[in-house]
This record gives sequence, structure tokens and C-alpha cells, in this order.
Amino acid sequence: MPRRAFRVDEANALLPAMERVLAGLEARREEVRVRTDQLEVLELLWGAKLDDPACPDHGERAAHRAAVEAAGREMLRLVEEEIVARGIRFPPGGLEHGLLDFPTTWRGRWVYLCWRRGEPEVAAWHEVHAGFAGRRAVTPEQRAGMGSDLPLPDEAGPEP
Repeated sequence: MPRRAFRVDEANALLPAMERVLAGLEARREEVRVRTDQLEVLELLWGAKLDDPACPDHGERAAHRAAVEAAGREMLRLVEEEIVARGIRFPPGGLEHGLLDFPTTWRGRWVYLCWRRGEPEVAAWHEVHAGFAGRRAVTPEQRAGMGSDLPLPDEAGPEP
């Protein structure tokens, strides 16, 4: 998939949808946590007996495992179809900290517009290899120019 360079206003227009996607991811993550805790309790209570279909909680364990797997598949779907497919990068720590990176260009190079869940707009950016710690405020000049200085040299752009 070719990389796209987001303008600041394009990234901002996607924020309501990204808030919903990240809320869905967080809900699935919480479901996994609760179900995993319940599995641990069952395993502490029954140990190896839980493997026996005659165990009263054997079916409950199977249901919890199936729910964990389904939640994992839904999380993967959300990331792939709702984030990555739009050309947005889901960086390391994205789930825990609600981070998204929107690839863009600035002065002939690829950089990321950086947004954290709960921020009202995209107001920060960082170099491709700098990460969240390298965030800088988007200046008015950058707001007007980011994503508009294409074409770039023969670069594929940053990985999503």
C-alpha cells in the first residue's frame, strides 16, 4: 500500500473515528483482562482436573478461552482495518497510551503527526525515529505546510 502524507486538517478530521476505534480496543483489552483473571481463578481451584470434561467448570473455561480468542481477533481487525488500512501508524505503546502517528511530510522528509487519545486535535509531531519522547508542537507554518511538499525523492515513506 503506498504511503500517504496526511495534512494536519485531514488527521484532525479522523480523530472522532479514531477515538471510537481506540475505545473499542480498550473495551476488548479489558474483556481479555477480566476473562484471563477468571481463567486463573478456575485453574487455581481445579488445577489439572479442569482438563476433564466431567469437571463442573470445564465448559466455563472453554467459554472464557473462546471469548479471549474472539476479543483478540477483534482487536487485530480493528487495528488492521480501522487504523493501518487508513495509512495511520499504531506505534509501540499505542494501545497502552492511546497513541497514533499520522505519516506526513515536512521540508522534503517523512515525519509523523503524533496524537494521543483525549487530545482535542493533532498538535504535535516527531521525526520518524524519535518516538513520543521527541514530540514537538506543530507550528502555524507546519500546520499549513505539512503533507503538501510532495513529491518526495524515491522514498516509500515511513512504515505504518
